[in-house]
Amino acid sequence: MNKGQIGVQMMMLKGKIDEIGIYATLHEVSKLGYRSVEVSQLAMSSDNVSELKRASEDFGIHIAALTAAVEPVTPRMQGETLSNDFDKIVQDCKTLNCRFLRIGILPFTSLGDKGKILDFVKKADELAGRLAENDIALYYHNHHVEFQKYDGKYLLDIIKDNTTHLGFEMDVHWIYRGGLNPAALIRKYAGRVSLIHLKDYRIGPVNMDFLQTGDMSKFRENFHNIIQFAELGEGSLDFKQIIDASLESGAKYFFVEQDDLYGRDPFDCLRVSGDHLRALGYSEWFSLDNADE
Repeated sequence: MNKGQIGVQMMMLKGKIDEIGIYATLHEVSKLGYRSVEVSQLAMSSDNVSELKRASEDFGIHIAALTAAVEPVTPRMQGETLSNDFDKIVQDCKTLNCRFLRIGILPFTSLGDKGKILDFVKKADELAGRLAENDIALYYHNHHVEFQKYDGKYLLDIIKDNTTHLGFEMDVHWIYRGGLNPAALIRKYAGRVSLIHLKDYRIGPVNMDFLQTGDMSKFRENFHNIIQFAELGEGSLDFKQIIDASLESGAKYFFVEQDDLYGRDPFDCLRVSGDHLRALGYSEWFSLDNADE
């Protein structure tokens, strides 16, 4: 069987980075057995790029993917974008030996407007073509909003059908939250998927304290809105089915991610998820030998 590589999406480590720094955080990641990371929600200052490179070299961690917006996601968003900082972002990729860039989400100002969506799609595909000339692939990461329909067609399909160079990073929790079967959707996108986000989908506890006061206005908040992000194996998704479908569809990297930890330590969450993947038979997928250098 061909293999992918299992890594970590660093968004869930923001608190640890603030507490102990990039270098020490990646040291802990390496001790958990992970050998690749995707960088997200980290300012790519010269100091941070240097620390990523140092940790990568010292701990044998491959910086598999970086994050870059096409343009600001919100009108007041700070930070680099491919529209304004293309050369700098390319240089960061080369410094870190990274061949994948991923777009976290389209601009919020585009949502609900098909014309603006198509404008974004055109820019993203043009940038993907320019990045390909530098041996860097650009991928779009989905949430649930991409399963809103425009003229009967999912937003995600609109992106796919109007691009040539752009690939897709499939987030299986958000696909499921959007109402679709992750394995089936990934197969539909076969050949354009290299990156996968692995996170489980769990129904959390119902807080019934509002019954003590008789305030039924709290019912919707405490009964309907209880979907949680979960450690792998702690929710309802079938990761064996998902991972096998992803590999068959061309996926190379599988990043463990959890958007909310509900007070748990992120390293503990990564340990639980890693143990589940090993129990499913993917122990060898933690090795750097599977990295797409």
